Amino acid sequence: GEMDLQILSKIRARYPGATINNDVVEPSADQISKYKERVAQASNLENIKFTWHKETAYEYESRMNAEKKTKKWDFIHMIQMLYYVKDVPATIRYFHSLLESQAKLLIILVSGKSGWETLWKKYGSSFPLDDLCSYVSSADLPRMLDAAGLKYQLYELPSHMDITSCFIEGDKDGELLLDFLTETLDFAKTAPPELKRQLMEELRKPGCSETRDGKVFFNNNLGVIVIEP
Repeated sequence: GEMDLQILSKIRARYPGATINNDVVEPSADQISKYKERVAQASNLENIKFTWHKETAYEYESRMNAEKKTKKWDFIHMIQMLYYVKDVPATIRYFHSLLESQAKLLIILVSGKSGWETLWKKYGSSFPLDDLCSYVSSADLPRMLDAAGLKYQLYELPSHMDITSCFIEGDKDGELLLDFLTETLDFAKTAPPELKRQLMEELRKPGCSETRDGKVFFNNNLGVIVIEP
């Protein structure tokens, strides 16, 4: 909900007094609970109606289709979530179909020019994913959007992440960061030693990171895609 509340604040400033319906599609009860806590602590939300749907994007689509509902929206965002859908083009097509005539669909995910792209393309097939995540980046989207005949703009959002602690053996934060980078639980403890060695080498290379003042900064650039109705 952190991003949502920032977005809602911008929308309220732009359209003061307007009633805003904000529907949240989120399968994690824990994340919904944290979002609700943020809303409870925030002020100036009296003209915003929150509706939480504890379901995946696919479950939401299936339920809406079963109920024969086609609710239209002025703004839909998918921030760092397309990794967790089974069929990326189909998900984009469905939510694009819900846009009003002047609406926008915003997608943010890791950039095709980031260290994520280098890491995932080289080692993604070696990570024991259990099919929970697909390694999709902004480099994959133009092909999908062009095939669907959608109009869009693509932007690059520069970002760096300090991953120095990954190289300190036994460092708790470093181990969690490695889990995050590989989308693999307990990667440092469970990965085959040779895979771990190669990955740690790769993380230091210019394709992934840069070293400044003795620290290693991972290229965490994001791709921002704005899709027209």
